[in-house]
Amino acid sequence: MVSIIKQLPVIASMALFFVAASARAQSPNHQPRPRIVVTTDPELDDNNSLIRFLLYSSDYQVEGLIYASSAFHWKGDGKGTKWYVPGREYSRFGLHLCPCESWRWAKNERFIHNAVEAYAKVYPNLKIHNPSYPSPDDLRSKIRYGNIEFDGDISKDSPGSDLIKSLMLDNKPGKLYITACGGGSTIARALKSIQEQYENTTEWEQIKRKISRKVVLLPSGDQDDTYASYIRPNWPDIEYRQFRGGPNYGYGAQLRAKKEDSVYMTSSWMKANVSDRGPLGAIYRVWGDGKQMVKGDIMDYFGIAGHTTDELRKMGYVVWLPVQEKGSWLGEGDDPTFMDMLGNGLRAYEDGSYGGWGGREIVERNTKNIFFQTGDTSQKAMAASLSTMTAQANKEASAMVFPDFFPAAQNDFAARLKWSVTPAYTGANHEPVVKIEGPLNVMASAGEKIRLNGAVTDPDGNTVTIKWWQFQVGTYAGKINILKSDAAQTEVEIPKDAVSGQTIHVVLEATDNGSPALTRYQRVIITVR
Repeated sequence: MVSIIKQLPVIASMALFFVAASARAQSPNHQPRPRIVVTTDPELDDNNSLIRFLLYSSDYQVEGLIYASSAFHWKGDGKGTKWYVPGREYSRFGLHLCPCESWRWAKNERFIHNAVEAYAKVYPNLKIHNPSYPSPDDLRSKIRYGNIEFDGDISKDSPGSDLIKSLMLDNKPGKLYITACGGGSTIARALKSIQEQYENTTEWEQIKRKISRKVVLLPSGDQDDTYASYIRPNWPDIEYRQFRGGPNYGYGAQLRAKKEDSVYMTSSWMKANVSDRGPLGAIYRVWGDGKQMVKGDIMDYFGIAGHTTDELRKMGYVVWLPVQEKGSWLGEGDDPTFMDMLGNGLRAYEDGSYGGWGGREIVERNTKNIFFQTGDTSQKAMAASLSTMTAQANKEASAMVFPDFFPAAQNDFAARLKWSVTPAYTGANHEPVVKIEGPLNVMASAGEKIRLNGAVTDPDGNTVTIKWWQFQVGTYAGKINILKSDAAQTEVEIPKDAVSGQTIHVVLEATDNGSPALTRYQRVIITVR
């Protein structure tokens, strides 16, 4: 059972409080907007992730939108210089296409500009639904080209690396989160430029400590080896959050999706909620949409409809993922880099171990994302490798007792796309507002019982369903007893075997009955005395 709260026309707030006689505050009940830089290459699922990112730009401070190269995409210098790195995709699948002057990079590539221009068209609508959206001019001012000439090349500065360097060195408060949706060479170059400037000065140790405390890297794997070859050896104290266990947003997600998740990747759902939703939906990539990021790219067969896998291979395409239904989910593989930055109340940005819609940080920092590094490089072997990787991701998620956030994340994405085409606030659904009175970080003793009370309202007057649950990401490994988990006011029993210093995470979740249904949370972290 869960509690259902009916929001009256005059929105009623539950007067609820946090009561714990021995608890003391550790942090305020407030989430600031984290500063974030996106570096991304022109892979089609990066394009899709960027669209989702822009729809959540109300939740963070966008500091940079930077074109990056990777093992899969690089521009070349335009001077005829040829490039080759052993083991890249141009030398797999029986291919021997490089050394070459560029790889899978369109002439005058501007997919970031295109996304921001689409955002500009819907910005007036988005502002009606959330006034925190940044202006299109503000976003345009953050666009830069990074180290895009060659895969993994950090030999010289670029406008993108210069911007990242200036952000790393500034004195603004808080962490600086930097995604690597493509390769990390632009980030690595920014760090190398700082090292070259300060290493032989008396300021070096101070500068190095400052940046190591400030910068948090959010990678989609090490896609050009620059983390392994430069960043980690020279900046070992920079936090590196590689996420696992959360929703599968990647290529082929529908192949092993649970029944309750697969509906959100069908062609009918995608058409109704994404593809037909205005300018941003129009540039979002789905299976068989007739598009290619680079014309004639033999790796990009995803937009070609009406052909079987075997037919596509006979046409010269490298088919490593089985053909799916036209119009269905294609992929947003870089979503985990920023989905924990969202202001949905899970507070996942605060610490990589907390977990959220983007997953949870894994400890192994050597993990790479140079896809399908196997001895057998045939196309069938690549498809089998994808299946193995997906199964492993599902196994990890299950082992972590991780909630299934995919339906909530997809509904939220659909709602924001609807905002983008809806000029009246009353024409779309909006998320419930969830609060917990008092501090969100508290202390309690083993065996103690503490009372938790939240406050839930809905701006649209919808009925809201609430529940309390334990998010098992704390250092206390056991399960706790939550009394009346479906009530607004509940009590939590701290287990008698809990040890001093261990943490327990308790979440208040609220879901409205709007269309689509939207979910918000608030997390309390209890530290055992």
